[in-house]
Amino acid sequence: MKPEQAAALRQLLQRQDIAALGTLHRGEPFVSMVPFALLPDGRVVIHVSRLATHTRDMEEHAGVSLLAMDPRSEQVPAQALARATLQGDALRCAADAPGYDAARQHYLARFPQSKDLFGFADFSLFVMTPRSVRFVGGFGQAWSVAAEAYAAAMLAR
Repeated sequence: MKPEQAAALRQLLQRQDIAALGTLHRGEPFVSMVPFALLPDGRVVIHVSRLATHTRDMEEHAGVSLLAMDPRSEQVPAQALARATLQGDALRCAADAPGYDAARQHYLARFPQSKDLFGFADFSLFVMTPRSVRFVGGFGQAWSVAAEAYAAAMLAR
C-alpha cells in the first residue's frame, strides 16, 4: 500500500466514529450500528450491551464485518464516498485481560460520555482484529490489503 493510500485509510477511520457492524444471526446476515474506537495497530474496539442482537451474535460466531464511510455530501456522488470494510474476528475483552485497559482508554477517549456504561453489568468491550480490509477512496481508487499491511498502515504516521 502506498503511503498516500495508507494515510487516506487511516484518516477515514480516525474521523468516523460510527460504523455498520455485520454479524451472523441464526445463519443470516445481520447489520447494526456501533460506535467504535481504534487501537494504534488498527484493531477496532466496540462497547456493546448483552441485550443487543449483535453482542450475542459475536459470542456465537466471532467473524464480523465492519463498514465505516464518509457522510453523504452534495459535492461527492454517493458511489464515490470513501469507505472501508474490515473483515475479522471480534472477541470479548474481559476486564482482567492484558489489553483491556488500553482498549477501554481508547474507547473513552473517543466517547467520554460512555464512562458510566462501563459500570453496567450487561456492557462488554469487544476487540475486532481485522484479517483483511477493502478500501474505496473514490472512483477508481479501490484496493484490498491483508492484516499485516493494514496494521503497518495504521501504525505509520
